[in-house]
Formats: sequence, structure tokens, C-alpha cells
Amino acid sequence: MNKKLFIAIIVFTCMFSFQGFASGKGDSKGVTAVSANEFLNSMGACSSMSRRGEILDSTIVCLKYTGLRWIRGGYEDRMPMEDFIRLHNEAGTMFSYGLLSGGSDIDRLLTGARVLDSIHALIAFEGANEPNNWKITYQGEKGGGKESWLPVAKLHRDLYAAVKQDPALKKYPVWSTCEVGAQEDNVGLQFLTIPEGAGALMPAGTTYADYANCHNYAGHPSWKGLHDNQTWITSDPGKACKVDGLYGNFGRTWKNKFHGYTDEQLLSLPRVTTETGVAMDPETGFTEDIQGRLYLNIYLSQFKRGWKYTSMYLLKGRANEPKHEKFAFYKLDYTPKTAAHYMHNFTTILADRKEPSKLKTMNYTIPNQPETTHDLLLQKSNGNFFLALWGERFASGGTDDITVQLGKKYNTVKIYDPIVGVAVIKELNNVSAVKLSLSDHPVILEIY
Repeated sequence: MNKKLFIAIIVFTCMFSFQGFASGKGDSKGVTAVSANEFLNSMGACSSMSRRGEILDSTIVCLKYTGLRWIRGGYEDRMPMEDFIRLHNEAGTMFSYGLLSGGSDIDRLLTGARVLDSIHALIAFEGANEPNNWKITYQGEKGGGKESWLPVAKLHRDLYAAVKQDPALKKYPVWSTCEVGAQEDNVGLQFLTIPEGAGALMPAGTTYADYANCHNYAGHPSWKGLHDNQTWITSDPGKACKVDGLYGNFGRTWKNKFHGYTDEQLLSLPRVTTETGVAMDPETGFTEDIQGRLYLNIYLSQFKRGWKYTSMYLLKGRANEPKHEKFAFYKLDYTPKTAAHYMHNFTTILADRKEPSKLKTMNYTIPNQPETTHDLLLQKSNGNFFLALWGERFASGGTDDITVQLGKKYNTVKIYDPIVGVAVIKELNNVSAVKLSLSDHPVILEIY
């Protein structure tokens, strides 16, 4: 394995070992909490902010209401840098900044990124968006789609080198292009750094990115309809994923079956999602209410399964793509959909802007934990635990009745349901166990 890739994987594994993909299934050592602030920082959306029928003032209102903390942006929509600055100053919004659809101007990208860096609003760079759908021209060569992907590979090689050679920008991670599973020829984009023996057209040692980037939509033509564990399976880094996920892009490419990382390597591969979501379609079960529940579960499942950042497609419907409103938190006229209200409740309950001084361990277990029940232990800066438990019974219906054994007696347990609102729905005192019925959305326990 390439030395740089090996180091990156070890660092990523250490970063996520405390989340561990650990759950309350009886680990005698307990579960170490994850910062609630870190989890909230992972939650973003795609938006043109002040272009394509979006209004900056309204975008600010939407982001403040939903509590989403970052926007996937780029220079393709010709958004003024002043709009990025204002959005950051008024809503605290952070940005990934990319070439996106058809872009190839690295110098222009870095110029804008330096402005974002100067106001501490940049989280990462992103390469071209879906070269299978949006071809690029780089150094006079056309590529992507059904043509050779060598121009795409050279663009990303040069983007990575340019970022890492810039004194101000080299500290930021570079996210790969997405849909590398569609490569026509094996140019090695299914690797962050091409290892020896890969058989790629680009040489071994070529580095493209620090993070793999996917568009693993929870509603996908290859897996139609509603399913139990819909978001958990979508977030799976391996072969069990039923949609366009990590395995089909970075394990074995879905189109021409080029080999990438092994199943074991995929588990710890640094990864982000820059587009996911579901399209409303009441005829197949994707009602506005179900969409809202799925979106809460998506953010939780993605984070629990090792995705550093997740961007929902779409914050608001776009004037030039009105059909895409069915994915969005907001309608074309800025009317909030159910997903926006649920997200507001969810982020309000978990709201925190600071890191805990020390992450604590809790010895909770969920005896006989059902396959459709999942858990994530968070901790706020005030020291309180916030245990998120979510059900995924979207197809089978009904509930999973569980008992959470807390490991010891706690003075207070407050129960929240973001589908209901932001207020405590029940408070328990001096308890060591909590009984719950989970269906298809999260319930949150505040424990102290």
C-alpha cells in the first residue's frame, strides 16, 4: 500500500475509533461518546445560495431554521464571494468549495478558496461533479462521459498538487470527484493514491484526493421503494450497500468493474457524501412525512458508519430545475416542507457550538437489539449525554420495543422526539433503564 494512503487511513481510523461504529450491544468497556458539536458540523446541504432562483436573505433564514452547518458550493453558479462571506457571517455557514459540473479552472478555484480561508469558512476542496454526466475539458483535452477519463484524472492530480503546494491552503483536505464508478477506462480514480500493481493508465503514486466522495442517494433506481434499514444500508461502506455507494465507486467500479480497495480497506477509507436524499413520490411510499423521517436517519446513519460530512440534495428547489423540488427541504416559493420542520427540531434539541473538555464513556447496552434499531452516543459541552436511537421499520411498519440498560442509575433522563417538537416529552428520575418503542425516526435521551 502507498505510504501516504496508509498514513491517511490510520489517521482516519483513529479519528473514528471512538465512534467506532460501536453500539450498546454489550461491550463491557462501554461506549465513548462523540461530540454533539462534531456531529452537527457534519450536516450540510447543496445550495446555489443566491443564484438559480435562490435568494440570499432567504437562504440565511433557511439555514438558521434547519440548523444545517455547511453548504456544498463552487464557482459554477458565479455566486459572488461577498455572498459566501455574508452567509458565513450571519448564519455561521461553512463551505466545501469545488470545481463542480464541468469546471476545470484550478487557479480560479484557489483564488476563491483563499477568501474563504481568510474568514475561516472553508472545510475542504472538491473536484469535478459527476464527470459521467458533466464532461470536462482540461488542457485542451475533453474527457468524462463515454470518452476517456484521462483528462479528469489529470485535472484531479493537478488540483491536489496545487492545493498541497499552497502555503495557506495545504491544510485543507481534498475530496475526490464523484461517480468514479463510471470510469470508461481505468485511470485509477477509484483510489485516493494509486498503489503499485493497480494496472491503471496513470502511474502508481499519483494522488487525487484525501477523501473518497460519493453520491449515495437513499432512494435509487437500483433499489426502488421503501425498505427496512433504508438509510443504514445506504450508508454501508461495503458490498451490502444497495445503492450507488462506496463499494461501487471505490471497491469495484460499477460500470467496468475495475478493482479498487479491498472490503477491509473500505471500512476505514476516509469518506464524505456531497449528495444524498430521496425524491418525494407518494405512489411509492415516499411521502413528505416519510422524507422528513428519512432525512433525520440519513444524517445519523452516515455519521455512525464513518462518513465525515454529509450533504443533502437539496436545500431548496431551483428555478432552472423545478422537478428537483421533490428532493428539497424547501419548496420553490420557500415554503418549508416537513423535512425542514423535523430538522429544526432535531438540531435544536442537539444544539451545541463547543467541544466537551473530555469525552466520557457510558456503559449502556441494548439487550437483544433488533436489526432495525441503531444508536449513537453524543455528548454536549455541558457534559450531558445525548443518546440518539433510531428505528428503520419503513417497510415492515410497527415498532421495536427495546430496553436501554444505562449501566448505572442516573439522576435524570429526558426523552425528546423531533417528530413531535423540541420540548421534553417525558422525564424520568433515578433510573438505570429506559423502555422505548422505535419505529422509523430518532428518539433522543438526555442523560445526566
